[in-house]
Parts: sequence; C-alpha cells; structure tokens
Amino acid sequence: MANTIDTSLYLSNHQKEQKKTGSNNLGKDDFLKILMVQLQNQDPSSPMEDKEFISQMATFSTLEQITNMNTNILRLVESQEQNQLISYSQFIGKEVSWHKIVETENDGEEPTIQEGSGKVVSVQFKNGTATFTLEDQTILEPENISELKESRK
Repeated sequence: MANTIDTSLYLSNHQKEQKKTGSNNLGKDDFLKILMVQLQNQDPSSPMEDKEFISQMATFSTLEQITNMNTNILRLVESQEQNQLISYSQFIGKEVSWHKIVETENDGEEPTIQEGSGKVVSVQFKNGTATFTLEDQTILEPENISELKESRK
C-alpha cells in the first residue's frame, strides 16, 4: 500500500474563504436595523428603559447628521475646485513672470531660485492642485507666479 496525498489538499487547490458580509463600516441604515432587532428581541419582562432608548436614538440622530455634514462638505470642496479652475482659466493666453525654488542634491548647498517668464497655454487640476503649463512646457503651480501681464501680440 503506497502513501498518497489527496490532490484536493494541495495548496494550489486551496481557495481562500471569501467574505460574505458587506463593508466593515456601519452606516445609519445598519444602526437602525440593529436597533430594530434589539427592540424586537428584547425580554418582555424587562423591556429597554426609556433612557437607553433615548440615548440610542440620540446616537442615531448624531450619526445621521455627521453623515449629512460629510456629504455637504464633500460637495463644497468639489464646488471650490471647480470655481478655482474657472478662476485660473483666466490665466490662459496671459504672460506671467515666475520663480521656483530648486533644491540642490548636496545637503550643504543652499537652494537656488529659477526665474523666467512665458505665456500660459493650459491649466490643469490634478489631485486638488492647479498646474499651469507655459509655451516652453514649463509647469508651474499658482504660488510660483509672481506677476501677471497682458499678453503680447
């Protein structure tokens, strides 16, 4: 009789258990479901006291208000980014003077300041930050622009 290993036990054949529940975050709907189950399954001889119920409802109300506030803040941030992009679009076609602080590779050396000027050809928003691209492909951030001039024709 030879010793054999069942092929279903090979590591390559083993599948990880998949999570059957939703996300790890509890929302207001989950909280309300828990509260309803708790009320349905409470002991009739010693029901939940009014204080406990009011406390849980206050917690639920607070959770709902925080969720609503978070949603509104996200909308405000998105609106601000759109407004900034619209505002920065006025730079397109304008001549700007700019400066950048360039860090040196050597620790002992002081950073140098690059300066220049050019015409803005595009404005982009990436990761919440605006960037300006000049005709010579120089990329600047708003804090690098030191002067805005009328475009030369």
